Amino acid sequence: MSNAMDFGAPIFVTGHRGLAGSAIMRRLQALGYKNILLRNRQELDLFDIRAVRACFQETRPEYVFLAAAKVGGILANRDSPADFISQNLRIQNNIIEESYRSGVKRLLFLGSSCIYPKLAPQPLREEYLLTGPLEFTNRAYSVAKIAGIEMCRSFNRQYGTHYLAAMPTNLYGLGDNYDPQTSHVFAALIRKLHEAMERGEDQLSVWGTGNPLREFLCSDDMADACVYLMNMPQAEFDRLAANEVEPPMINIGFGSDITIRELAHTMAKELGFQGRIIFDTSMPDGTPRKLLDSTRLFSFGWRPKIQLQEGIRLAYDDFLRRGRSDTAE
Repeated sequence: MSNAMDFGAPIFVTGHRGLAGSAIMRRLQALGYKNILLRNRQELDLFDIRAVRACFQETRPEYVFLAAAKVGGILANRDSPADFISQNLRIQNNIIEESYRSGVKRLLFLGSSCIYPKLAPQPLREEYLLTGPLEFTNRAYSVAKIAGIEMCRSFNRQYGTHYLAAMPTNLYGLGDNYDPQTSHVFAALIRKLHEAMERGEDQLSVWGTGNPLREFLCSDDMADACVYLMNMPQAEFDRLAANEVEPPMINIGFGSDITIRELAHTMAKELGFQGRIIFDTSMPDGTPRKLLDSTRLFSFGWRPKIQLQEGIRLAYDDFLRRGRSDTAE
C-alpha cells in the first residue's frame, strides 16, 4: 500500500506518553516519519481551547492521531464518572474542532470497545453501536467516546472532512499504567503477580469470578493498524469515513478472546508465579464478553502479529524497566 501520509508531513500525535499514543509515536518513528509533533501536558493543556487553537495555528498539522484521553479500569470508572465524561469530551471536542479550523487532511480518533451495548451479540460489529444499554460501570466514558464518533461523522457530513474513529480492543504493552487504582486488568494482574512473588506469597486474589471473556491486543499491533488506516488510499478511507448509513468507525481487534481466569493463569506461568489464584466474587465482573468483530479491518489485509505469551513477556520486561511507574496521559 502506498503512503497517503508524506514522510515529511507534520503529524500530531496527542497523548504520546500514554499506552496508545506512545505506541503510535514509536511506529511512526520506526517507519521513518520525520515531522512528528508532540506536546506533553506542561507544553499544551488540551482542556484549553485557546491553547489548542494556538498550537494548531503554529504547527499546522496535516494528520492527527487523537489518542489523548482519560482512561482507567473498573474502579476508576466507577468512582470518577464525572471526570471521565467531562475531561474526555473537552479533549476530543477541542482537537476535532481545531483540526477542522486548520485544515487537517485526516484525523484518526481512538475510541474503545466499551462503546458497544453490554449485551450486544458477539462478536461486536460496528453496526451494533447505539443498539442497547451500556455497561453501567463505565457508561460515562463510553458516552464520551460515542460522542467523539458522532463528532467525526458530523464534521464529515457538514464540512467534507476525512475523520475516522478506530475502536481498539483491550490494550496492553509498553508504557502501560500500573497504578493500583486506575489500571486495566492486564496491567493490574502483572503488578499483582510481581508483588506477590516479591513478598513470597503463595496465593493471589483476583477481582470477580474469572469468567468474563476479554480480547487483548498489544499496543504495538494497535499502532501498526492505526498507521495502516491513515495510509489507506483516499477511496478506501472515505468508504469507511464517509458512509451515509454507518458511523465512520472500524474495529481493531486480535480476533479471539480468553477468560480472565485463563489470562491470570497464563500470566502466572509466564512470570513464574507458583502460588494459587483465587477469585473474589464479591467484586464486579463488568461486561460478560467483549470480542470485537474485526472482519472489516482484516479484509483490507491487516493482521496482528504479537501473540499473547510474547506480549506478556514484553509487557513484564517493560514493567520491570520502568519500576511500576504510571505513564497514562
